[in-house]
Amino acid sequence: MTTVVWQRVRTAPEPRPVDIAAADEATNARLVRATGGLFFWTMRLLPAPRRRAMYALYGFWHAIDSVADDTPTPAQRDQELADWRYEIGQLFDGRPQQPATRALAGAVRYCGLRRNDFMAVIDGKTLDCGTAIKAPSLIELDVHCAQMAVAVGLLAVRILGIATPVGDRAATELGRALRLTSILNDLAADAARQRLYLPRDLLRACGIFETDPQTVLSDPALPEVCDAIARRADRHFADAAALLATLPRRNLRAVAVMLACYRAQLHKLMARGWQRLDHKVRVPAWRQAAITLRYGLFGR
Repeated sequence: MTTVVWQRVRTAPEPRPVDIAAADEATNARLVRATGGLFFWTMRLLPAPRRRAMYALYGFWHAIDSVADDTPTPAQRDQELADWRYEIGQLFDGRPQQPATRALAGAVRYCGLRRNDFMAVIDGKTLDCGTAIKAPSLIELDVHCAQMAVAVGLLAVRILGIATPVGDRAATELGRALRLTSILNDLAADAARQRLYLPRDLLRACGIFETDPQTVLSDPALPEVCDAIARRADRHFADAAALLATLPRRNLRAVAVMLACYRAQLHKLMARGWQRLDHKVRVPAWRQAAITLRYGLFGR
């Protein structure tokens, strides 16, 4: 359990207006809107400069995440990821070329975004694409979560103006919680791609010594493993919520809504149990609206 450190924190000032081509802004906003999901609506709670930067961050993450799905050959995939490494270099040299990175240029200057966090996202996707992950160790799973989710959170808290040790810890806890929840909700889809993110330490502790995804998902001991991962994710959500409660509320309403919605998704997974894994669990729109009203408009 995280020990909460109480301290006075000042929210960073709003980013200065920057010259972002209207076409770049429209491209990123259209991409986010097309998801039709929680991210689009929660980001509407942010001031416009921060909202545009968050849309651009999503555009970057979406581009990296799509590399595996949209590239026909490993060689082309590797080249596209290498191109993105070069593009991040261009961004920090003040010469970005892509819509997402052009729109992030102001946030890099005024919000203190870090090159290493961008590179960690690319590193995570490179490893994820290049290796058929099957039952990683707990340490390897933690590295995976850090690259695939925590690094994005560390960029996001800077865009939100909470570049503090407590803000970083909250982003770390929330990133792990979100990734573990996603892993539990995507077990069947990942197994169809010959991937298994459940850690072998827990599998073996529960008497499962296979690493073939389909074999593991049909094992009678699977619920014990999934329950353990779900409890771990719930602790990360609780720790993130406790840390966020110590920070200024300004600009954190969107984060509070996302945390509550995805934690509700985790609880629905736990209540459903670990059968019919091909049916993903979703939080209904009415529940998302209620959470938005509670955490986004009227309280934490």
